[in-house]
Amino acid sequence: MTSTAVTRVRTALAAQPRLSLAQLPTPLHDAVRLREALGGPARCPRLLIKRDDLTALGLGGNKARKLEYLVADAQARGATTLITTGAVQSNHARMTAAAACVAGMRCVLVLTSTTTEPTLAGNLLLDRLYGATVRLVPSIDPMLAVGQDEAVVAAVVAEEEASGRTPYVIPIGGSSAVGVFGYVGGTAELVEQLATMTIAPTRLYYASGSRGTQAGLTLGAVLCEAPYLVYGVAVSAGEPEKIERARRIANEAATRLGLAERLDLPDLVTDQSFIGEGYGIPTEAGLEAIALVARTEALLLDPCYTSKGMAALIQHVRSGELSSSETVVFLHTGGMPALFTTDFVDAFARRRG
Repeated sequence: MTSTAVTRVRTALAAQPRLSLAQLPTPLHDAVRLREALGGPARCPRLLIKRDDLTALGLGGNKARKLEYLVADAQARGATTLITTGAVQSNHARMTAAAACVAGMRCVLVLTSTTTEPTLAGNLLLDRLYGATVRLVPSIDPMLAVGQDEAVVAAVVAEEEASGRTPYVIPIGGSSAVGVFGYVGGTAELVEQLATMTIAPTRLYYASGSRGTQAGLTLGAVLCEAPYLVYGVAVSAGEPEKIERARRIANEAATRLGLAERLDLPDLVTDQSFIGEGYGIPTEAGLEAIALVARTEALLLDPCYTSKGMAALIQHVRSGELSSSETVVFLHTGGMPALFTTDFVDAFARRRG
């Protein structure tokens, strides 16, 4: 049944415009040393890490899958400029800038910041290297990582049109029905890998922000008859608006694909326990996760997203919520440029004493 379901999904996706931007498929890594550090087979489930940090575009990350469809849609509409929003260290913004380079398009980023002169490091440095034009707006809520960006985006659209260019606005995080296609396809890829390995995991852990990835993973799991629960770990606040956004864009994506399945709010699982003081602010549990995964698997997590997702997985192993007889998958969504920002360096130095 699963093979038939995946074929149906791939057929539906093949009818959508897509620009090749990512190196796919990404590997599925068996984290045996991390499992040993968490108690070994007697206490810890088998841990598989889906390496979407290795998608290659602009230093890699999950947004490459979404941008393949978003940039193709922009091109199909005759767009010449990509415009998107995010926090000043947004991975999505950095990868949109990289995608614009590959597609031969102009890019304008509207980024929220707590200062008028943020340090030129991490993703912001890469934004500049990729030639993006950056507009800064003040951050109004650290839990949400949002600012008053709508008026600025509207002004940028007007400026681009006045200059004879055609703008295409990508929502924050690429969270739109078109962006959802990326992780519907990513799920098909993962389900095929698991079938080849004859493994049926019980959960898929991932860090959840603007909820476009959640929408794609959850819709993909339903469409592909995946064996696992899609378990999101929130990195910022925003309920119930965000879960409703995920439901809406997932169902819009299903409609565009010509598929009958639909999601309801209970299908979308998001753990709110690991946000800490706010979006992009490292947590102690996240810092421990970064160090543990680095020293066992030589894999790098980031302080904003994947560290908080992995912190949840680690706690669930230690608390016994996950059984040693299970297999779980962790989706590594990338984000390593944030390791080279002053916020993380300072937090890491304080932790080391």
